[in-house]
Amino acid sequence: MNPKYSNTRATLAIARASFRSILRSPSAVVFSLAFPLIFIVVFANIGGGGMTIDVGVSKGCDTLNPVYKALQKINMVHLIKNQSTDQMNANLAKGSLDAIIHLTPFNPPKSINMNVQYSHASGDKSAVLRSMLQNIFYNIQSQQLSRIQSYSGIKIPPAVELKETIVTGREYKYIDFILPGQLGFSLLSSGVFGTAFVFISLRLTLVIKRFFATPVKRYSIVLGEALARIVFSLLGALFIIMIGHYVFGFTLIHGIATVANMLLLCTIGLIIFMGFGFTISGIAKNESTVPPLSNIVTLPQFLLSGTFFSITAFPTWLQHISKVLPLTHLNDAMRKVAFEGAGLGDVTHQLFILLLWGIGIYAVAVKTFKWE
Repeated sequence: MNPKYSNTRATLAIARASFRSILRSPSAVVFSLAFPLIFIVVFANIGGGGMTIDVGVSKGCDTLNPVYKALQKINMVHLIKNQSTDQMNANLAKGSLDAIIHLTPFNPPKSINMNVQYSHASGDKSAVLRSMLQNIFYNIQSQQLSRIQSYSGIKIPPAVELKETIVTGREYKYIDFILPGQLGFSLLSSGVFGTAFVFISLRLTLVIKRFFATPVKRYSIVLGEALARIVFSLLGALFIIMIGHYVFGFTLIHGIATVANMLLLCTIGLIIFMGFGFTISGIAKNESTVPPLSNIVTLPQFLLSGTFFSITAFPTWLQHISKVLPLTHLNDAMRKVAFEGAGLGDVTHQLFILLLWGIGIYAVAVKTFKWE
């Protein structure tokens, strides 16, 4: 008597065959491992290129003060006013903010009272900001001296009385920013390009039709391919995380627990990105149309989702666009988990946005996906 047909065994057989196919594909290895590692090595060693100094503005700070206006004109300085005092203090301690300033109104000839809090976690940025402030103070002092007629024996008070304190915190290295972004890069490339190419190839070569000559279910075909890609991508992600941690000092605040949370986030992200791949494979008429369609999905996210540099460097209107993209929220969640020690319960906002994207893209994929 023939044994009963098992779709579970069929799914696993398809997954094993697909996994071997992925390992033999040079493009899969390049996009999933080689490119992210190259970018990590390059950016980890150049320190991230252009510097942006994030400065929190305390509640009650005088924004009409000449020091504040001078800081506004410096492109390198990003002034942040929409955070509470507790939130700014927490961000300063963990390095998300480089400094916090408080200014009193300027009433010549009286001095400006300015309080600046720095963080060890900001590294060289504290010294850069301190140098900027000294230059601003010198210019204000010079303007004040030119307006006030000095008489012999009259001492003109300093324009600014500066009080500085340093808050101890973990050092936020550039590898802590760039590595989660490169993980997102790898997952997006694998999910979109890999899935789209595989399923359009299976359809055009009539492999799917041959599957239908067997008792295998449609869900087994999709699930088998998805399992193979998930396993391959998670192995690649684990490899990248370990290289980043042991070679470049990537922060894993809770060790193995942090790695497990990051891999779970990688799985969620990859499942959503595969939805884009399913959709593209249904829309594309042949393999030559897959790359342009895939680039329409991936390129904006590579550039706007905080993969290579922080979205705070963008103008406000562009930041709003960045915050809509799913890769932005995946990158943000992985950075919070890795450096801040957040659990999955602490990144529910990012997970909710990813869930909405997943529901939407799979609804489209169901309507566009072609089996024949």
